Amino acid sequence: MERETILHLSALELAKAIRKQEITSEQAVEAVLEKTDKTETDLHAYVSVFREDAPEIARKRDAFVREMPEGTELPPLWGVPVAIKDNLLLQGKKTTCGSKMLENYISPYTATCVEKLEKAGAIVIGKTNMDEFGMGVSTENSFFGPTIHPLDPTRVPGGSSGGSAAAVGSGSAFAALGTDTGGSVRQPAAYCGLFGLRPTYGTVSRHGLVAFSSSMDVAGPITRSSLDLAAIYNIVTGADDKDMTSVCAPSVDLLAMKQYSPKGKRIGIPKQLFSEEKMDQEILKAMKIAIEELESSGARIDLIDMPILDYAVAVYYILSSAEASSNLSRYDGIRYGYRASDVKDLADLYTKTRSEGFGLEVKRRILLGNYVLSSEHFEDCYRKAEKARDQVRSAFDEAFSEHDLLLSPTSPMVAPKLGESLKDPLAAYVSDLCTVPASLAGIPAVSIPVQSSTGFPCGIQLMARKFGEQELLGASYFHEKHCTSLERRGDA
Repeated sequence: MERETILHLSALELAKAIRKQEITSEQAVEAVLEKTDKTETDLHAYVSVFREDAPEIARKRDAFVREMPEGTELPPLWGVPVAIKDNLLLQGKKTTCGSKMLENYISPYTATCVEKLEKAGAIVIGKTNMDEFGMGVSTENSFFGPTIHPLDPTRVPGGSSGGSAAAVGSGSAFAALGTDTGGSVRQPAAYCGLFGLRPTYGTVSRHGLVAFSSSMDVAGPITRSSLDLAAIYNIVTGADDKDMTSVCAPSVDLLAMKQYSPKGKRIGIPKQLFSEEKMDQEILKAMKIAIEELESSGARIDLIDMPILDYAVAVYYILSSAEASSNLSRYDGIRYGYRASDVKDLADLYTKTRSEGFGLEVKRRILLGNYVLSSEHFEDCYRKAEKARDQVRSAFDEAFSEHDLLLSPTSPMVAPKLGESLKDPLAAYVSDLCTVPASLAGIPAVSIPVQSSTGFPCGIQLMARKFGEQELLGASYFHEKHCTSLERRGDA
């Protein structure tokens, strides 16, 4: 099979072909590395590419396939090249989080979700670029430079998992793990015409995920198909003794996904997330088409009122910045990471290390976090934000008492031009309008690719009640197969 043809396969299709010995894992790795060589100079999807390790692992995978007894069951992603975001630890490899602070940090162990991927037979091809410590919406806040959109060199791929989305969208990975705090898997997936899943909070262990906002961080897959999302979700979920917030969760039945029908389902659209004043015209048109298609398939669509969502972006940035300021206090130049030189005393060491090691966006959020946690503002800012988050959760509980799913755009806009997000950070924060509510509530959400009226990709978002991934991914598969989703972009 030709290399370009290989790159058009989904992760599950590739794994099946490797099991049947129609393709070797080494051929797949070589195809991905060749694609990376062609695109990486312009794209900058990766911080690290494992050009020596990946082919060697692939050869071992192929040898096992050739020698295994007939009827042997192989793990679901055997021999499939995947990418991981550079805030997920991989033992012996750099984990930079897109920051000067961790420019040369070598991971002492592997994140649980990455370990599970490797046990499922996947081959980590490299670590992807990201906004520094996950703080950003465009992957322009990386110390190592911005990642470029795989379909348009004048645009950003979204963030903070923009490198993961660009890698999958360009064909330099068959799937990728990103992390989603306020929408960092879903938004770049939407911008790049891909599928992105934020699992229910706690279903994926955070052990080995460098913390940004601990109460909202969760790793999730970016793929070219709904079935790939489900397969990776099944692999990476489960309780972990090393993460006390992790929980057991039901697996997604892929066969049941294929049989899903929206007929008789009630789908709510929060009017706070679908406003003509807040959305680009391309997004409004894509949403209206999605609504018509769901209604024609037998779903009942309701416009619902969730007033608390008007405050979701503000609540998210108060809480996430507070947690970030606490989590990032460990980077002091003493224990690990960057350390400033020519310092006078301990206080000077702290000041210079953090001033030189952190970028502008990280500093901005640390300052906001320290402000809302200060004794003067703790009660009127942080405590009120916590109460508002409880109201967001209650609003979703009430909505799901009457509806099977909730629908919204993934982002109120298509991918912005390079530099736009940096010029106006407050306007960039508003791009999280549709994604942060699910993060605050801890519920699962998926971004499904559709084409805007201009033909450029955008996404619609479906949200489900906690542990509702079966319903969520079934609906995603139905839309993928029966509605106006994008073709795969392996030839980008």
